[in-house]
Amino acid sequence: MAATGGSGRTTVARLLGAGLASSGSTVVLDLAPRLSSPWPALLAEQQTGGLAALPPDRPLTRSAVLQACVLQRTPAVRVDAEECAWYLLTDGQAWHTRPLELPENPAAWYQLAAIGGWQAVVGDTVHPLAHDLLAARCAGTTGRTRGWYDLPFSVPVLCAAATAQGMRSLQQAVMVLHAEGLPLRRTVVALVATGDGRPPVAVRAGAAMLTSRTAAVVQVPHDPHVHADSLAAARLRPRTLQAGARLAEAVLATAHAAWGHPLPDAPQAAPATSAPRPASAIPAPAAAGSASAGAGTHVFATPAVTAS
Repeated sequence: MAATGGSGRTTVARLLGAGLASSGSTVVLDLAPRLSSPWPALLAEQQTGGLAALPPDRPLTRSAVLQACVLQRTPAVRVDAEECAWYLLTDGQAWHTRPLELPENPAAWYQLAAIGGWQAVVGDTVHPLAHDLLAARCAGTTGRTRGWYDLPFSVPVLCAAATAQGMRSLQQAVMVLHAEGLPLRRTVVALVATGDGRPPVAVRAGAAMLTSRTAAVVQVPHDPHVHADSLAAARLRPRTLQAGARLAEAVLATAHAAWGHPLPDAPQAAPATSAPRPASAIPAPAAAGSASAGAGTHVFATPAVTAS
């Protein structure tokens, strides 16, 4: 998650996908609209249906969900492995195709991931979390940010650019999270550098302050390969891979500290109702192996979930 755009969420999600894949089957769920997301570009070489192949009004099977994904093979973030494989689920349709109405309710994505049977899930979110929390409070609703926090075994990863302005936005978001009573000790912070060199004084001071308030603070260095080749970069710097390993370790350590080691079995989703309802009306994940929603809305939702 992040308070603003340009916070390095997608880079962090990619590193987490590779880092968590060494511990179990992993999927990255792209929650962004197609024309504002960098993920669909990775579908060019693999002909899959993506999210559009998952019917919103019929039960889903595990094989159908897996066939809609793209299998990513990227450099491993751990030194004892040469390559890692993880799944990506995004909307890879042509730019002029009618936009999908993806659900806002995190429980729907939990349901989709449960159907797919993955052990670790990285949700690449797009909503500005501080604004979402304030809007939800004024409207008397739950909001997406709290919805992600409330999912079983969820470890939110709060991303911010490692700049003075990025740190100000991050500190304001942390203040809002604290005011709303959300568990900062279960939140990992990722500070993403925008250039080489030492971080500004404001970033170093802010990171030191957040270290005592959150589960962990991980510095993600600037990597020109990411900016030159986008998410398809095959040659990441060793220090970038090391940062990915630290991110994955921080997420797993946070989950174990909160729920024990090994993690308990994930809760089974409750059966879906027969009457279609919009995603916003679904209070909890539907049954694993099924999905239901209102017409034109994709409602879909694993043991461990990371929201970045």
